[in-house]
Amino acid sequence: MPITCAVYLPKDDKITGWVEKLSAALPEDFTVLPMSAVTDPATVDYAIVWMPPAGMLAGLPNLKAIVSIAAGIDHLLADPQLPQDVPIIRTIGNDLTQRMREFIALHVLRMHREQRRMDTAQIERRWDPVTVPPANYRKVGLMGLGNLGKAAAQTLAMLGYQTRGWSNSMKEIEGVTCYAGAEGFDAFLDGLDTLVCLLPLTEATTGLLNATTFAKLAPGAQLLNAARGGHMVEDDLIPALESGQLSHATLDVFAVEPLPADHPFWSHPQITVTPHIASMIDQATGVSIIAANLQAFEAGEALDALCTPGKGY
Repeated sequence: MPITCAVYLPKDDKITGWVEKLSAALPEDFTVLPMSAVTDPATVDYAIVWMPPAGMLAGLPNLKAIVSIAAGIDHLLADPQLPQDVPIIRTIGNDLTQRMREFIALHVLRMHREQRRMDTAQIERRWDPVTVPPANYRKVGLMGLGNLGKAAAQTLAMLGYQTRGWSNSMKEIEGVTCYAGAEGFDAFLDGLDTLVCLLPLTEATTGLLNATTFAKLAPGAQLLNAARGGHMVEDDLIPALESGQLSHATLDVFAVEPLPADHPFWSHPQITVTPHIASMIDQATGVSIIAANLQAFEAGEALDALCTPGKGY
């Protein structure tokens, strides 16, 4: 029997490429088409989506699985009508992990070595030498120790940072001092020079980057959020920067994306804005991962990328 996959992305101009490349990557018994071309919702076996509108997936009664074109699934969980009994296949792999390792290392080092200050000095043609402590004098904590977080924490440890990790359940990672759960949160935060967020967005983690959390870090600490905008109480950030409790924040994710042009984060001298690109998947890599996952799922093989809506990640 034919296996039907329907693709949805908010930008219609990107769908054609995904459909064509997935069709070429999958066996002949798979049919791939845009969601807009589906005439009988009951025939759709797999929905391959990014930010589908509320109710769309609930209108596909025979789904075997939902494929998220990303590692995160919060864009799916935001749908109050999301089918709770349909498994979700996340798009994860070595390529995405490597991209995140690069991004975290780049921006932790940029903040640590005060690169923004150097950039400003160059624009002003001003010689401004600055000395900072080496990495082994600085405490860096990473929240979220899944595939991406674990790799990022290992990279920071290899760079010489005193590296801590915090997650929902206890992990063991060489070179990383790990903490877990609510009972370990304050000890994890205590005295951190840099806080990195790579948590999944769940009810428990929403708003976790707030004034109370910032106050538990070392004075003048730095923040890097490459997880989801919902993790941060945005109104708490600029006061923390202006008080000196935080010295800099690098933000790749925001409550509203794209970040509105009149948002104060754009022009704040202590905030670096990047457009949700920390581990952005390219089409060729995404197609390869999704095609492999779909075939493995159809064959009944175990998938590390499989999750259920109820858990949130």
